Amino acid sequence: MPRVVENKLLREKVYCYRTEEGLDVFVVPKKGYNKKYATYSTNFGSINSRFVVEGEGQEVEVPDGVAHFLEHKLFEDEEGNVFDRFAALGASSNAFTGSTHTTYLFSTTENFTRCLEILLDFVQTPYFTDESVEKERGIIEQEIRMYEDDPGWRIYFNLLGALYQKHPVKKDIAGSVESIRQITKDVLYQCYRTFYHPSNMILFVVGDVDAQGIFKQVENNLKKYNYRPLGEIKNIFPPEPEAIAESYVEQRLAVSQPMLDLGFKELDVGYDGKPLLRREIVTSLMLEIVFGHSSRLINELYEKGLVNDDFDAAYVAEIGYGHSIIGGETTDPQKLLEELTAGIKRAQKEGIKEEVFEHHRRKRMGEFIKSFNTLEYIANYGGYHFRGINFFDYLQVLQDITVKDVNERLHEHLNSRNMACSVILPVD
Repeated sequence: MPRVVENKLLREKVYCYRTEEGLDVFVVPKKGYNKKYATYSTNFGSINSRFVVEGEGQEVEVPDGVAHFLEHKLFEDEEGNVFDRFAALGASSNAFTGSTHTTYLFSTTENFTRCLEILLDFVQTPYFTDESVEKERGIIEQEIRMYEDDPGWRIYFNLLGALYQKHPVKKDIAGSVESIRQITKDVLYQCYRTFYHPSNMILFVVGDVDAQGIFKQVENNLKKYNYRPLGEIKNIFPPEPEAIAESYVEQRLAVSQPMLDLGFKELDVGYDGKPLLRREIVTSLMLEIVFGHSSRLINELYEKGLVNDDFDAAYVAEIGYGHSIIGGETTDPQKLLEELTAGIKRAQKEGIKEEVFEHHRRKRMGEFIKSFNTLEYIANYGGYHFRGINFFDYLQVLQDITVKDVNERLHEHLNSRNMACSVILPVD
């Protein structure tokens, strides 16, 4: 039976249903909205290259880049290009692969039921041949080489390579030219059969839709594929030392302005659910107070001409890893690094004041409530689900946080021993 999770403050309901095959389906009805949005996600990303399935016993290791390769290949089947089928119905479709999961999606104002059937079918109907895999390899190789020259991409992964010694999050999502040459049709099918089982996936729908009708459509669709039960997938990661790999990394590319990213590695990992959500909120709130565009430190850096509107600070909270990244374009990377480290020490010495904390917390509450008017934002629920987090817990956790929590996090997380710096300089 479906269950309903309601948040009275948001005045929103999520209808939840698990099919016999183990697929979790979530529907958020939004009466009066023209657009409808659906995401179909698997708990399989670029970091999942070593795994064992319960009951099968043998550990499997595959080349880097398989999750991204699969994402590319699923959009092509015996009928042709899936994008064309969505477009013919007036829908916009897309997909993306991240470190931890892969998502397929569409949005439309018409023909929703037919579009949902296409989404369900093409994701569940892999079609790989030796020839099509070889063709796709060439396309992805070009993509990898393109990103090798992309300054935003390179500063990011150079920083991850400095923060992490062994964890695969430091590797490019698409893999390398060498690793994708090892990906075969058989490797793709093996990973597909494991990670694209309904019990490792979720479907999320938001818009002016009927939840019961969607649950029935999904049930009928899955019955066509005769799924057998799948044992628990156990992903295997190398033990990650606390120490960073290196404190500073630099690369020269064709940029008009230097770039600097400062990273802080999470040392205490392994949390999920509410504890992980709480850490994510506390840390992102702390970063906003110290490094947000309205903060004292950033205004000083603006006045000195060291940062521009490109400057940003963000926190990534996953079960097995986490990190903060702070930075952007700058006229003087070395000076900016000095000013940022000095600003962090000053913030730790002075502490975050109660009234400043309360202002930012209220602002965050307002932003979260307002975001429920945006269907694309609500559809991000999938990223929370795979981390064991109930999206509706956000406001309650935010309300329970104190200024003491944020100040403790300021001292604990922004620590020089888990800090690394990545710089991109113009070519001489």
